[in-house]
Amino acid sequence: MEHIATRIKKMLPSATLEMAQKSRELKQQGVDIISLSLGEPDFDTPDYIKEAGIRAIEKNYSKYPPVPGYMELREAISHKLKRDNNLEYKPSQVVVSTGAKQSLANIFLSVLDPGDEVIIFAPYWVAYFEQVKLAEGVPVVIQSDISTDFKINVKELEEAITEKTKLVIFSSPCNPSGTVFTKEDLREIAQVIANYPEITIISDEIYELINFDGTHESIAQFPEVKEQTVIVNGVSKGFSMTGWRIGYIAAPQWLADACIKAQGQITSGTSTVSQMAALEAIANSPEKIYYMVDEFKERKELVVAGLNEIEGVECNNPQGAFYVFPDVSSYFGKSYQGKTIRNASELALFILEQGQVSVVTGEAFGSDTTIRISYASSKESLVEAIKRIKNSLALLN
Repeated sequence: MEHIATRIKKMLPSATLEMAQKSRELKQQGVDIISLSLGEPDFDTPDYIKEAGIRAIEKNYSKYPPVPGYMELREAISHKLKRDNNLEYKPSQVVVSTGAKQSLANIFLSVLDPGDEVIIFAPYWVAYFEQVKLAEGVPVVIQSDISTDFKINVKELEEAITEKTKLVIFSSPCNPSGTVFTKEDLREIAQVIANYPEITIISDEIYELINFDGTHESIAQFPEVKEQTVIVNGVSKGFSMTGWRIGYIAAPQWLADACIKAQGQITSGTSTVSQMAALEAIANSPEKIYYMVDEFKERKELVVAGLNEIEGVECNNPQGAFYVFPDVSSYFGKSYQGKTIRNASELALFILEQGQVSVVTGEAFGSDTTIRISYASSKESLVEAIKRIKNSLALLN
C-alpha cells in the first residue's frame, strides 16, 4: 500500500515545470508549440567557461569536494562581492550549493521552526511559498500589482510583521515581474527591518547580471541590516549555466554555518567540475557576458511593444531578468465556443490550446490577474508568439 507523507501531499507542483511538460507533450504529438514558460536562457554556456569545466575533468576533479564548496571558489565569490557590489564577506561566510534553489532550502530549514512566519513579496518565485511550507513555516504574502510596477508598500510590510516573523524574502531583479528595486526602494525596506533584529532578510539576486539600467543594488549595502541579510545568487541565469547547478549564499557566519550543517546531511558538496566552471565565470569580469544582456534588452523591448498593441493587455516595462508579466484580467469573463475564461490559469491554458504558445499563470506567483511570459527565445519566435497570442485572445468575446 502506498503512503505519501502529508508534507508532500500538501506541496503544489511547480507551475513552470508543469507547463513546460505540457508543452513537451504537445510537441511530441507534432503540435508546433512556442514555449515561453521556462526561466532558462537560450544561450549556450560561454566557451571560456566550458573550457574550464573540461580542464577540471582532465585534472581529475572527481573526488568529494568540501561541503560548502572549494575554498578557491568561495574566495572568488568573496572577491566578486567586493568587486561588483562593494560588500565585505569572508570566504567562510559563503556556501556553494546545487543551485540557488538548494541555497534557499538550506536557509528555510536552518531558520524556521514550525509556525514561524515568512513574509514574501508578491509576485514571488514559485518555490518560495512551497519551500516555506516544507520547512513547516507559514507564508505571509504582501501583494502588489502593475500600478506600482509590482513593488510593495512598505507600510504593509510593517503591518505584516508579528512576533512570529523570522524571514522576509524578495528578488531583485524579480522573477516573475522583471521589476528592479532601486537603492531608495531597498533603503525603505531596510529601515523597517532594522527595527526587528530577530528577522533575517533573504535577498534573491540570481538575476543580478540581467539588469538593463546597469546598476544592481543589494539591500546588504545598508549597514543597519547587513548582519540580518543573506544574499542568494548563482551562475545559472547570468552565465547561462542552468544545467551546471551552482548557487551560493553570502550570509552572517551563524547562518552560513547552519546551512553547511544542513547541506552536509542532504547532498554534501556540489559537482566538482561545475564548481571549477563557476570559478572561471565568477573570477572574470561580468562584461564578458554583456552580449547576452544586450540581446535580452532588445527582446524585452520587442515583446513589450507587441503586447501593448493587444487590446486589453496591460504591460509594465521590466528593467531586469527575462520576463514580462502583463495584466490580462480584462479577458476574465469572456468566452469562446461556450467556455468562459474565469482566471489567469484558464487563460494560460487557452493560449496554449488556441495559440500554441506556452506561458505560465500569474496565480503560481501569487498574482491572480497576470501571466508570465519568458522572452529567453529567439526574436523570430517571439514575434510569432506575440502574433499567436494576439490572435487567440481575439477569439474571446
